Amino acid sequence: MVSFEDLRSKKTPLAVVGLGYVGLPLAVALAKHFSVIGFDISAKRVDELQGGFDRTGEVEDGKLPTVSIDYTCDPADLKKAGLIIVAVPTPIDANRRPDLTPVTGASTTVGANLAPGTVIVYESTVYPGLTEEICVPIIEEQSGLTCGADFFVGYSPERINPGDKVHTLETIVKVVAGQDDATADLLCRVYETVVTAGVHRASCIKVAEAAKVIENTQRDLNIALMNELALIFDRMGIDTVEVLEAAGTKWNFLPFRPGLVGGHCIGVDPYYLTFKAEEMGFHPQVILAGREINDSMGKWLAETLIKKLIARCCLIKDARIGILGLTFKENVPDLRNTKVVDVVTELREYGANVLIHDSMADPEEARHEYGLDLVGLEEFTELDGLILAVPHEEYMAFSAETIAGFFRDPKQGVVMDIKSLFDRGSLEALGLELWRL
Repeated sequence: MVSFEDLRSKKTPLAVVGLGYVGLPLAVALAKHFSVIGFDISAKRVDELQGGFDRTGEVEDGKLPTVSIDYTCDPADLKKAGLIIVAVPTPIDANRRPDLTPVTGASTTVGANLAPGTVIVYESTVYPGLTEEICVPIIEEQSGLTCGADFFVGYSPERINPGDKVHTLETIVKVVAGQDDATADLLCRVYETVVTAGVHRASCIKVAEAAKVIENTQRDLNIALMNELALIFDRMGIDTVEVLEAAGTKWNFLPFRPGLVGGHCIGVDPYYLTFKAEEMGFHPQVILAGREINDSMGKWLAETLIKKLIARCCLIKDARIGILGLTFKENVPDLRNTKVVDVVTELREYGANVLIHDSMADPEEARHEYGLDLVGLEEFTELDGLILAVPHEEYMAFSAETIAGFFRDPKQGVVMDIKSLFDRGSLEALGLELWRL
């Protein structure tokens, strides 16, 4: 097994496989202390990083040139590494089942380019058992080597929160596990080098895998409760935010809010756990009920807006509805699993003319992934309805007059504020109706 001393002295490099929202910040942090190979299958991504540009925005402008990383899309370069960190996405497919293509593909690539004595650690979110039951056999088959004798594996789940400049890699405790004590020892020393918050050593890989997948499952269920409360309170004519603010005066009330649940983690990870549970003959009820609620919110929000517009005597066929924001959360360009798409789809089924603006999103990616064309704000004219879907800082700077200026007739217009951030009084003073989730 590679030694920490060989890694720390830069005699032997380590490699990060997958240079996205997780892998790139990790590679940059490690490059301050180790010799780092940054591998990605996208030649375009490698070219951009070599030019000092990070399209995800996770690494600040000007920071990339300050560290030395050997960016490459040549798998053969992995043979030089004594430690390989796999940080590829783990999405779900159209049937909401785990799509293991990225992680099995990465395992195939690593196995085909593995030097004896190498340690491989996975950071991708998976169900308990996947690392040892799925990934290890692939590596063994591709490399002709034996796990535990010729190479070693560990697991240390990523905890990146895209766009968060406070809770970063360095400030979040790192969960670490290895197949044996020696592997865990090595990984703890490596991660402790960059994670100032320290590490939590799990007893085994399955425990670490399970810990990661329930982190987002817990959050998903809490948001699902808030969404169900919003559905109930809407029927009662009660403002959900006011209720939550009142309840929040108790010291142990958890400050969750309703909303669209998308992205690469919260709306995905629970399905990895429920998939494995059902494979073992157990049907999870609470987790799937929460998922059903959260997955239905886009349709309900669209239907609610349609009803509000009809109540204001708006003809829905060809009604102009503007949507501010397409990414899965505020102030990030990440479009993965955005649930704003569900709102758009439902509105268009009613015959509405939907205009989408998001200056942070990549127009090419939006077109490729969802078939949606983004427009400039200059096209937000003569609107009948407006949805604040994603509260980017740009939108939070809008005055009430700017918002009213988007409408054909403010006194007949409806503003839907999904994040409950617009000021009700200033909008209603201009004749607009404000509805918030």
